[in-house]
Amino acid sequence: MTAVTATPSDPAVTPRVGPIEGLRQSLTLAWRTLVQIRHNPWELGDFSFQPIMFVLLFTYVFGGAISGSTGEYLTFALPGIIVMNMVFVTMYVGLGLNTDLTKGVFDRLRSLPLARWAPLAGRITADLVKQAWSVALLLGVGALLGFRLGASVVGLIGMVVLLLVFALAFSWVSVLVGVLAKDPEQVQLFGFTALFPVTFVSNVFVPTQTMPGWLQAFVEINPVTLLSDAARGLLVGGPVAGPAIGSLLWAAGITAVFAPLSVWGLKRRV
Repeated sequence: MTAVTATPSDPAVTPRVGPIEGLRQSLTLAWRTLVQIRHNPWELGDFSFQPIMFVLLFTYVFGGAISGSTGEYLTFALPGIIVMNMVFVTMYVGLGLNTDLTKGVFDRLRSLPLARWAPLAGRITADLVKQAWSVALLLGVGALLGFRLGASVVGLIGMVVLLLVFALAFSWVSVLVGVLAKDPEQVQLFGFTALFPVTFVSNVFVPTQTMPGWLQAFVEINPVTLLSDAARGLLVGGPVAGPAIGSLLWAAGITAVFAPLSVWGLKRRV
């Protein structure tokens, strides 16, 4: 028997995937997630129909009672509704991740020469694109209903960037829920149950000063309130620096706590 020895021309086996190649793989997996929408457009349903219903419901049912006119209420509420919807749809990061885990997609990806973080990064990137679509859709619907920018286009761009930065941070909460839950139903149950008090106990729909004093203390430090105030300032005018800095500090804190926990949970799961 003749022994087979390696020659200098044999390709070397790379033990780890480099960051550039990992980024390319992440973008490829993100595109995989997005291209599924072409075959199943209803995947965008929760990013489209739900926010539109919120805008129509609160503007035309509660707007006159709260602000005196639907136009004034739309100016106040639309930036907050955009923020609330962005927070809610981050849960679909965990939902999609949990679906991939339970259906064995992650097991198949692990057999490929992929960076270990690429599937997770691809999922989060794809959902950021969907969230950007949702923000654009709500702004378009608001314009049709009479909403007008009171600030510059630079303010609009700044609001979108701020929202996506916060969405990226808050997605780690969703990722942790997704890797700890046993099935997608539990992701929805735990995720949305926890989000309801955070989003509704804020100034998304009504000004903070209309609430009881004991509740205002929580509302004023709520990250949804800070982000809503920053969005209003950037879209229609008002204070921006304080709420924006507060939102970014919340984003940094959420990332610092939930990103390591999510990675730890994912390693245990897979």
